[in-house]
Amino acid sequence: MKFLLLLLQSVWLIASTLHLSTSSNPARLNPIIATDSASASISGFLFNALVKYDESGQKIIGDLAESYRFVTPTLIEFKLRHGVKWHDGKAFSARDVLFTYNLIKSPSTITPYASDFRVIKSVTAVDDYTLRIAYEKPYFKALEVWMMGIVPEHILKNDKDIMGSQFNTHPIGTGPYILKQLEFSKQIVLEANPSYFEHKPKIEKIVFHVISDPMTRFLMLKSGQIDVDSLEPMQYERQLDKNFKNSFATLELPSHTYTYLGFNLRLKKFQDPRVREALSLAIDRQALIDILFLKHGTVCTGPFLPGSKGFNDEVKAPQRNLERAKELLRAAGYTKVHPLEFEIATSNSNAVRPYAAEILQRQLLDVGVKVTLRIMEWQAFLNTVVAPRKFDTVLLGWQLAPTPDPYALWHSDSDVAGGFNLIGYHSKRTDQLIEEMERSTDSEKTAVLQRQIFAQITGDNPYLFLVIPNEINVYNRSIKGIKPSINGIWEDYIDWEKQ
Repeated sequence: MKFLLLLLQSVWLIASTLHLSTSSNPARLNPIIATDSASASISGFLFNALVKYDESGQKIIGDLAESYRFVTPTLIEFKLRHGVKWHDGKAFSARDVLFTYNLIKSPSTITPYASDFRVIKSVTAVDDYTLRIAYEKPYFKALEVWMMGIVPEHILKNDKDIMGSQFNTHPIGTGPYILKQLEFSKQIVLEANPSYFEHKPKIEKIVFHVISDPMTRFLMLKSGQIDVDSLEPMQYERQLDKNFKNSFATLELPSHTYTYLGFNLRLKKFQDPRVREALSLAIDRQALIDILFLKHGTVCTGPFLPGSKGFNDEVKAPQRNLERAKELLRAAGYTKVHPLEFEIATSNSNAVRPYAAEILQRQLLDVGVKVTLRIMEWQAFLNTVVAPRKFDTVLLGWQLAPTPDPYALWHSDSDVAGGFNLIGYHSKRTDQLIEEMERSTDSEKTAVLQRQIFAQITGDNPYLFLVIPNEINVYNRSIKGIKPSINGIWEDYIDWEKQ
C-alpha cells in the first residue's frame, strides 16, 4: 500500500511538471537588468509589475496594483493589493516600488530601462498600500513604464553592486513561481508559489532545459520531453509526423519581433548614407522569407510592427535594384579594385540567423560587397561584441510591446553604456519627433507623430529592416486550460493543468 501511494505521488509530480526549453543561460534573473531573452522569459514567472495588459493586449489592468487613477494629467495614484508576499514570506509594500524606482535610477545600475523613467518627477509612498507618482510633464507611457518587475527592498537595500549581486542568480520575487534550482547549461527549475496572491498555480513545477543546439531542442520536443515550444518553418512543414500532430496543437501568429541588420554608425564607412542605401537595395527581403521561413512571415518595412498605432503603411519595402546599388557604391568610392568590405556578427542561439547571414553574404556579393561572418554563442556575443560595441554590423532582432516607444532604441540619449541604441544612431529630427510624441496625451496626435518617426528612421537606413517571422507555437494536448488568443497562449497559465 505504501509503495502504491509513493508510485501515485511520483506519477502526479511528473504529470504536474511543465517542460520548456531555452537556447541560452539566463544572464541575470533580475527584471530591472534582464536584457537577454532567457532572463526576461524566466523572470516573468518570478516577478510581478504594478500593471499589465489584459488578454486583448489593449487595456491596462492592475497586477500588484489593485487599482489606479489619474489625479491630474501628470499625477497617478496606485492602490496596491493587500496580502502580497515575497517568496521568503515578507510582506510586499509601496516601499518596494519606491526602492525599485530608485535602484533603476541609480548611476550604478546599468539598465536600458532607466530611460522609461526619465520623465518621472517623484515617487511617493503615501502609506504601505498607496503610491503617488508625479511626472514632469504629460507622458504617453505613464502607465506602461510600470510594467517593470518590482524587486524587494529588504533583500537588496544593503547590496552595493546590483550588477554583480547574488540576487541575480538567487532571485526573490512575488510571482507565481519560485526559483528552486539553477544549473547553468543544464536546467532551471521553478516551483509553484503556494502563497501567490491570485492562487497557487495548478502546475507544480516548470523546468527550463538549457539546450543551445536547435536540433537537440527539436528532437526533445518531438519525443515529448518538451511540452511547449516554437517551431522553425522547415520543421513545421517537413519534419513532423502524424503522431506529433496528434499529440501537439499548433497556433501560428505574426510575431511581435523583427529581424534587422544594424550598422555601427560610429564607423566612417557606414556614415555615408549612399552606402547604407546601396546595401538596402542589394537585399532581396522576400527571398529571405521564402528560403528561411518557407513563406511563414512578412517583409519588415520599419521600426514599428503592423497593427500598432505607429505603423506607417505609406512606407514600402525597398525593392532589390542591383544597378542602382552599384551606382551608389561607386559614388561612395567603392569599386572592384577597392570593394566595400565588412563583417556581419550574430549568434547561433537563434537557429535561423546564421543562415540568414549566409544569404545576406551571397546577395551582397552580387554588387561586389565582400562580407565575412562571425557566428558566436549568445553570451559571448553579448559580452564581447554587443556590450563593447565591437562590430561592423550585427544581425539581431527586437521584440516590441503593443505600444511602441522609440526612445530607448532611437533617441541620441540612449547611445550610452547598457543602452539599446547600440548602433550609435543620432538624428536631431528623430529626437525632436520622439520628444514631441512623448509629451502628447492625445492618442491620435501620438499616432501621427509615431508614423512620422517611422518614416524618418526608415529614410535614414540605420538598420536594414528585414523580416517579421511568424511565430509557430506548439503545445502538448495533455495541457488543459490553454486559451489561444492574438497574444499567444500564455494568458492565465497559472490555471493550466497537465494530465
